[in-house]
Amino acid sequence: MKFPGYKKKRFQHALTIIGAAILVASVTLYLALPVAALFFQTTPDLFLASLADPEVISALTLSLTTSVISLVIVILVGTPFAYIHSRNTYPGKVIVDTLIDLPLVLPPAVAGLALLVLWGRVGILGRYFNVLGVSIAFTTLAVIMAQIFVASPFYLRQAKSLFEQLDPAYEQAALTLGASPIRTFVLITLPLTAGGLVSGAVMTFGRALGEFGATIMFAGNLPGVTQTMPLAVYVNMSGDHHAGITIAILLVLISFAIMIAVRLLADKGVPRA
Repeated sequence: MKFPGYKKKRFQHALTIIGAAILVASVTLYLALPVAALFFQTTPDLFLASLADPEVISALTLSLTTSVISLVIVILVGTPFAYIHSRNTYPGKVIVDTLIDLPLVLPPAVAGLALLVLWGRVGILGRYFNVLGVSIAFTTLAVIMAQIFVASPFYLRQAKSLFEQLDPAYEQAALTLGASPIRTFVLITLPLTAGGLVSGAVMTFGRALGEFGATIMFAGNLPGVTQTMPLAVYVNMSGDHHAGITIAILLVLISFAIMIAVRLLADKGVPRA
């Protein structure tokens, strides 16, 4: 025997499922269709032909090279910084935390302008380098500096969070057994947080690879020197349409691979108390 209102509850349940399905499908399609549309704007033959374009190769090589260099610098400097910052309390720590997060909400064009005002040929610090014959703005170095500025928070935030979550007992045990702080950090702390650190590094690389606003403001758009893949897409959409589509598809594929890697690494947790 069915209880009173059974049909009504069943109808409401079915209506809820349908509504949820429509909502999920709508959001998914809204995000997926623009990306999918790129793949319908070219053919395999045109895609492969554009890959051989010297301009495409140059932009791809420059983007990968500068992004890797930026990532290495962020890891080498950011890892010890994040550890020291997370393990110690000092005056102004809240301000440092805010400055770490600032590039995440700062418009990229503003970030590029700020870098230009500081490091440009007539900038606050750049003018002194210019006197010595060292030019920073509108060079490949400027591309790397812009990438580090906008992408480093992804790694710094992740590393800081991982070190804060790590149970100090592991490090204290190593120190008690006679290991030095540096040895403990290298052999205990880093291995225990490696999965999360790699995840943060992958996100940092992806953000650096896709940087546009700060780069074009601070480094310009010089082919072979500062023209990264996002800038090449922008330029080619008003010229060689197929080259622009090809570079855009490459960025989509790389970004998709990055997100898959992050998802796979996200399950590797950090030991806690």
